[in-house]
Amino acid sequence: MPRATAEEPPPPPDFARIVIVEDAEATRAFRPDRQRVRRMLERGLTNLTALTEIRSAWLSLVSTQDVIGIKVHVAPGAAVGTRPEVAEAVVLGLLQAGIPTNHIVIWDRHAGDLEKAGFGDVARRCGVRLAGAVESGWDASVYYDFPFPGHLLYGDRDFRPGGENVGRKSYVSKLVSTELNRIINVSPLLNHNAAGVSGNLYSLVMGSVDNWQRFERDTQRCAQAIPEIYALPALGDKVALHIVDALVAQYEGEHLSRLHASTVLNQLRLSHDPVALDVLSIQELEWQRTLRGAWTSFSTNALEIYRNAALLEIGVDQPKRMIVETLRESAP
Repeated sequence: MPRATAEEPPPPPDFARIVIVEDAEATRAFRPDRQRVRRMLERGLTNLTALTEIRSAWLSLVSTQDVIGIKVHVAPGAAVGTRPEVAEAVVLGLLQAGIPTNHIVIWDRHAGDLEKAGFGDVARRCGVRLAGAVESGWDASVYYDFPFPGHLLYGDRDFRPGGENVGRKSYVSKLVSTELNRIINVSPLLNHNAAGVSGNLYSLVMGSVDNWQRFERDTQRCAQAIPEIYALPALGDKVALHIVDALVAQYEGEHLSRLHASTVLNQLRLSHDPVALDVLSIQELEWQRTLRGAWTSFSTNALEIYRNAALLEIGVDQPKRMIVETLRESAP
């Protein structure tokens, strides 16, 4: 895989650039060090944007007029989902760049999951807002129509008590379609049996639409639906940056916290390309499973998701077209 240094020119447009920042002291007993995580994020962002000043680096991605949603993946809990310390580092960077507190929203599918995972403390400490896609309601005018109908659940827009409750439309949350105009996507390095990784594509799509259960356990449906939903202008066009919280990589367990099936990597990974990041994450999880003799067969078909995403020009799925720059933080 090609490597780049900070002095090299930007990659060609058909290449994806990924910046990995690693600090061996970023966690202790799986608990992140806030200050180290913030320094890692700042170094990664200034290298990715080729701007030496952190405020300028953020303002190259967003403006002070934007309403910015920091999308996290918290259903598995703070131990293996997106860690609050990583989201807080993003919030503090945006505040340093002059983004008003009322223009910053930490969000995921359910507001209650955010509180349980500790993001309420971050929001109160920084003066920003928490929001759930479900609680914000669904936009009747923005949806994904998929030929395979799903069984609607309570909370889905078209659910009717006592009704047939079968629908083929997945509606986008009003939070995404009308409130936010920029998104910073922060996903964990966590396996998913159908999607390969609960990464940038899966976690953003799953957190943004209703009637999602029909795709959840079917690799073929996921392979079509995930890229097509991400490609909706109301969703994918708003993403300013993708960050993979790779402080800890969990290679088995999916929605369940299994620290015994985890490896401490102490990394943050940044890119504008969600597909490249997810493919790199799947490779990492496969490698960790191989090292430990763990089950590996389920993730093979998941790569079809990323091939389809590449066909839709969402990103790069070929490792030979990824330029990966690894930066290592030294001890203080």
